[in-house]
Amino acid sequence: MQSKMPSLKALLLALLIIAVVVDQSFVEANFPKSMYINWGAHHSSFAGNGEDLQLVLDQTSGSAVKSKRSFLFGSIEMLIKLVPGNSAGTVTAYYVTSTEDKHDEIDFEFLGNVSGQPYIVHTNIYTQGNGSREQQFYLWFDPTANFHNYTIHWNPTEVVWYIDNLPIRVFRNYEKDGIAFPNKQGMRVHASLWNADNWATRGGLVKIDWNSSPFIARFRRFRARACKWDGPVSINQCATKSPANWWTSPSFSQLSSSQMGQLNWVRQNFMIYDYCKDTKRFNGQIPPECFKQQF
Repeated sequence: MQSKMPSLKALLLALLIIAVVVDQSFVEANFPKSMYINWGAHHSSFAGNGEDLQLVLDQTSGSAVKSKRSFLFGSIEMLIKLVPGNSAGTVTAYYVTSTEDKHDEIDFEFLGNVSGQPYIVHTNIYTQGNGSREQQFYLWFDPTANFHNYTIHWNPTEVVWYIDNLPIRVFRNYEKDGIAFPNKQGMRVHASLWNADNWATRGGLVKIDWNSSPFIARFRRFRARACKWDGPVSINQCATKSPANWWTSPSFSQLSSSQMGQLNWVRQNFMIYDYCKDTKRFNGQIPPECFKQQF
């Protein structure tokens, strides 16, 4: 029995090493290591051993960060505390995007409002440069009082937007029907705080009150459990069904019945705009995905 123990320990150690090596999809949750400031260097700062990020907007500049690498499929997660008080005209953005001319992009944008009024969560998805797919929601909590979890999950089957683990929107893959899907371009993670008072609050009618500046948005615990993009070769590698590519497992191919119930609760109670119902905007020609089981 004793002669078998060393081999058993060696096996367990080997399995542990394999598990660490296999999970190449995890990116360390440290802002300085995983992201860099791409504008507004004097209006942003890292804190808490790199676990925390602060973005600032005043009359001179906003600020933004960008991930050092690109991803294709997986889960991008961030805790965010939005700008408190009178934030009308400001936008706090958190999204993934590619750099090609006909780019792909998946958005969370938080549209500030006058004090006492709810934030609007603006979501959108671009495929091959087309981004006319906006959906907007009010939040069911005060997003300025505490940090809340905002997650972008996408895989070869669907894109899901989550808030505190509640799904609020789904965009499914209908490529077989000629509808483009974001599955061929690596995307970097971005976060920014900027002046958008030409459109953000009541279509630009409410301007930023600079007496309330500086405006501060706080970010914490960035997690990227996603496939690392190394060029076109990654298209097949990231989509291949395997234990390492956990996002391709059947459990992530569609929402469960309980998740569908959560999705419907959010949409029935807090949704305020859906491009699929804006017949005037599209002159009666609703985008084709709207005729599918599309949320």
